Amino acid sequence: MGSSTEPAALEFTAPPELVDFEGLLFDMDGTIIDSTDAVVKHWESVGQEIGVDPEVILQTSHGRRTIDMLRVLAPEKATWEYVQHMEGLLPKLHGEDAVEIPGARSLLEDLIARDAPWAIVTSGSVPLVTGWLGVLNLPAPEHLVTAESVEVGKPDPSCYVLGRERLGLGGADKQVLVLEDSPAGIRSGKDAGCKVLGVVTSHTAEQVLSAEPDWIVKDLSSVRLVRTTSSDGVTRVTLEIRDALVASQKSP
Repeated sequence: MGSSTEPAALEFTAPPELVDFEGLLFDMDGTIIDSTDAVVKHWESVGQEIGVDPEVILQTSHGRRTIDMLRVLAPEKATWEYVQHMEGLLPKLHGEDAVEIPGARSLLEDLIARDAPWAIVTSGSVPLVTGWLGVLNLPAPEHLVTAESVEVGKPDPSCYVLGRERLGLGGADKQVLVLEDSPAGIRSGKDAGCKVLGVVTSHTAEQVLSAEPDWIVKDLSSVRLVRTTSSDGVTRVTLEIRDALVASQKSP
């Protein structure tokens, strides 16, 4: 009998693991919410407006700033005024087409209840992020890093570097966790000196794996806040990560 050429199925069965951090940085779309259906509908109309095939836009848009994409596909529209107007319409027109990522709401609510440091770091603009948080009635962070906050978007690490700084955790000795769904965002977080948890929502497990995050889970239902402790002005956030991709399958 010949050996099978089928790849082994990935197993999300790793035992629970407790890990400590001083702060958490969340990506937005694909990590906290899934607005795929809304984005598809919106880009179909916007693509017609700006004369660009919506399929081309959709193939290149996830995890990237809209302004960076427009600079390539429709330079005449690559202004912050246009981006903020266009993205601000998305939650208003297609709010019913977005859903929460499983586990996101409970994790954010627990972080707020226990006064744990966290922020959102996203490629979306301010009107897009605040619009989605409002439409879905999700907890809002004290600190927010958006597309307008940095000169260069993901996979450049500057957004997560800024996120660390806004939490007061810019030092290399500070332990910060990034939660991301896109390979570009995962690389951004790692290059900013953070540990990264990848979620398999918008990309395949293999695509997430290729970016080499420290943990891979299906969604945020695998992440639970266990406790927060404070000592000498430092807050420690203890998380339980369960049902992650088994370590042996993360090796080359």
